[in-house]
Amino acid sequence: MSEATIELDSNTAAAPKPKCSNVNNNNSARSSRVGSASSGADSVADCQRFGWCGWNPAWLQHFCTAKWALFWLCWGGALQGLIVNGLINVSISTIERRFGLRSRQMGLVASGYDLASFACLVPVTYYGGRRGASKPRFIAIGLIVMGMGSLVFLLPNFLVGNYRATIAEANVCEPAGVASNSSHSMTACELNEMGEGQGESLTWTVWLFLAAQLLHGAGASPLFTLGVTYIDENVSKKMSSVYLGIYYTMATVGPAIGYVFGGQLLLIYTDWMTVDPVQLSLTSDSKVWIGAWWLGFIFAAAMCLLVALPIFGYPKLLPGAEKLQLERVSEAHATISEADDSNKVVRGLPRAVLSLLANPTFFFLNLAGATEGLVIAGFAAFLPKQIENQFSISPMYSALVMGLITVPAGGGGTFLGGYLVKKWNLACRGIIKMCLLATTVAALFTISFLVSCPNPKFAGVTTGYRMQTSSDFPALVASCNSNCGCSRTNYDPICGVDGVMYYSPCYAGCTQEEHSDSLKRYHNCSCIAHVGWVEEGSPFPETSYLRPDATNRKCDSTCQTLPLFVALCFILMVFTFLATMPALSATLRCVQDDQRSFALGLQWIKVRLLGTIPAPLIFGALIDESCILWQESCDKNAGGACLVYDNFYISRYMWLLALICKLGSVVFFACAWWFYVPPSRSSNANGKEDVN
Repeated sequence: MSEATIELDSNTAAAPKPKCSNVNNNNSARSSRVGSASSGADSVADCQRFGWCGWNPAWLQHFCTAKWALFWLCWGGALQGLIVNGLINVSISTIERRFGLRSRQMGLVASGYDLASFACLVPVTYYGGRRGASKPRFIAIGLIVMGMGSLVFLLPNFLVGNYRATIAEANVCEPAGVASNSSHSMTACELNEMGEGQGESLTWTVWLFLAAQLLHGAGASPLFTLGVTYIDENVSKKMSSVYLGIYYTMATVGPAIGYVFGGQLLLIYTDWMTVDPVQLSLTSDSKVWIGAWWLGFIFAAAMCLLVALPIFGYPKLLPGAEKLQLERVSEAHATISEADDSNKVVRGLPRAVLSLLANPTFFFLNLAGATEGLVIAGFAAFLPKQIENQFSISPMYSALVMGLITVPAGGGGTFLGGYLVKKWNLACRGIIKMCLLATTVAALFTISFLVSCPNPKFAGVTTGYRMQTSSDFPALVASCNSNCGCSRTNYDPICGVDGVMYYSPCYAGCTQEEHSDSLKRYHNCSCIAHVGWVEEGSPFPETSYLRPDATNRKCDSTCQTLPLFVALCFILMVFTFLATMPALSATLRCVQDDQRSFALGLQWIKVRLLGTIPAPLIFGALIDESCILWQESCDKNAGGACLVYDNFYISRYMWLLALICKLGSVVFFACAWWFYVPPSRSSNANGKEDVN
């Protein structure tokens, strides 16, 4: 809450003030007009220069404009999206497999960001919005804290040993009677007891990931509260929606860059500095491949520090901003505006909260933001994982699909929303109506999540061995492998020539293993329909090789519905993000000017408490409910990552969540539109502004 809300009497106006103390650093021009005489013009000009620690040469003042401030703030917003909604979300499934975590646990990690933002929003917006406070300084410190969070997030990679994709050198079937004391037949747990394996529980890493997310949330909290009001108060009312549209567009493009960048890093083996994956006969097509998920966080941390430096140099108020503030006309809810007509505004934090809660339009816009936040946060965290498992594609390809959807749909929708508000010159009522229409269309396109693929064939899990039917799933042990002594802790999936995945070469009954560059081939597999040693057709006989029964790559998906899903999801995302920028503009316009910073903070508290904090927990729990085969861990209480999901249930759960949230948003936007009472002087029947 800004101290500009305190009434200034004549004594205050006449009292001498320290240098820069009379700079109005918030959106209320009217509450600070008294005492803004020309006698303070010189000190104000001194405080509106770009520089650091008193060093502000003339050539640096070329950067002291709203456009350059927007440029650096856009980088800050993009970095937040790149880290939290890009790099982390694209790495969730990889991190789960690497550290044996469940979606519920990663949901807790994802919620840590919003928990910290929730805790920091009140102090950041209240103290950062006070007159005399430097919003750029709050934002720059936040970026440094966010960079520290990225460094903490990658620590688990270096605090545990090297990842070993396969525990045994040859995980093949060794019939009873064969010496079973060799390291080839030992389980992961037995090797771990000897200090040679990595079957130990790594669930403690959850708390380190959570701590990193808390730092991310605390550091990002000023970006979309103080950053938004800093832009809004330094540009004209007409251009505010355009500037904010660009700002939020970059914040939306950030995750897309994170998806693509993080996905490409997953093609690099996680221990590339010490281990050559070719020697392990591993490629990125293998189900046990773990990419270098941690590399991107080093780059992100460095960028946070670099972007924080110029933002530190910006003044509390840009040159010319005071004149723009004096020209503003309030569009606050009529009952609130009339009550405060004499500029006798509320004092203190509790009364400020009650004043905002008494505004019905603001209240319902908050609820709409919460339902939108729930669905956006949930899908941002787990949609890459759903695409990966639903359509049987690699994490890298899944990240690429998400990036291709998010860049044009999310970024374009956000910018288009801000542009349409300006082009149509919409007043607050018209903006809310636009949000209502866009959300209604988005609700219709939630059918995109009903597009699914049949479960991939996985022997003993989704289909019987040798295609036999069975109602007792999962049942990995069958007559063809019952004498092999296989261990479920040795997960090493292979693809048979019959197009079926097998838990390991041992469970497929394979007795021979052959290495060829980055590929492992298996022969004499009793559980796979007999193929025999047949030369594959080749015009060059010298390059022919004997066809194996199975390889250590995953089977190709025969489902062709991914393009349809991408098309429908693209439309859904366009209309979802089309409403985000107008909803923000409506929130800023329906409250008093001097309450904008605090109103945004209060709104984000509601959005996080009711939406983005529980979202990853809800989505993670439902995804876990869709699991039909869990990884077995040496520690029975440690859980483990899911190995196979039921595609039917995971798609239905996601669709129901999306539909319920979107219908809630439609209802809340409709209520916000219905209860809004515009000041008669600021809008006409068409929702257009009469007074600028």
